[in-house]
Amino acid sequence: MKSFLSSLLVLIVLASCSNASSSDSPTPGSGTGGSTARFTVSGNTLYTVNNSALQAYDISSSSDPKKGSKTNIGFGVETIFPYQNNLFIGTQTGMYIYDINQPNAPKSVGIYTHILSCDPVVVQGNYAYVTLRSGTNCRNQSVTANSLDVIDIRTIASPKLLRSYPMTNPRGLSADGTLLFVGEGDYGLRVMDISDPANVKELEYFYNTKTYDVITTQKLLIVTGPKGIYQYSYADPKQLKLLSEIPVQL
Repeated sequence: MKSFLSSLLVLIVLASCSNASSSDSPTPGSGTGGSTARFTVSGNTLYTVNNSALQAYDISSSSDPKKGSKTNIGFGVETIFPYQNNLFIGTQTGMYIYDINQPNAPKSVGIYTHILSCDPVVVQGNYAYVTLRSGTNCRNQSVTANSLDVIDIRTIASPKLLRSYPMTNPRGLSADGTLLFVGEGDYGLRVMDISDPANVKELEYFYNTKTYDVITTQKLLIVTGPKGIYQYSYADPKQLKLLSEIPVQL
């Protein structure tokens, strides 16, 4: 519930910023949600996920959204992340990839089924990044691993694990260029160098920045934590600068 409300607030704020214009008529935009979000906007289409399905909505007319197709995925759908013309859907059994070149008719194009976790996925370039976290129960199995998995998606129909990196208790994550931010919950925030996905290196670890989920946009880092939503500048990735805070009581 916390991650949903936090992602909802951040999506609304960022979508509002992206839609700002001198026009009196609102137009659909591309809001940015966190890696634990259960809905996203791509072009004129809003996509939402529930426990088992993907639902599309045509929002080309902001005042008159229309319900579109529903795509059954399977049990344990958790998160949704858009990248270029694909949706990457995190589930309790793995990562599903859907082509959305036809927005109202998502087409399954790939699946990675070796992730038994309830945690999110983000994509940068030819690689997807997934966190696995202990302290959760998926498919009645206790997850004990804490890791960042890098998945090669150069062949979209056949994703492959490139390398796994040990973490403390990872949650949400976000990528920007050669940087990857990984929230470690109560254990802080990591800044990683992903210029070489086969050799990811830690640049900085902010132990006191409790982080559930993160969003990167124009050198600004949006952090959702236990007490609210925070905005940092990462113009210098080694020295985050706090810009603003929105307290949240849940």
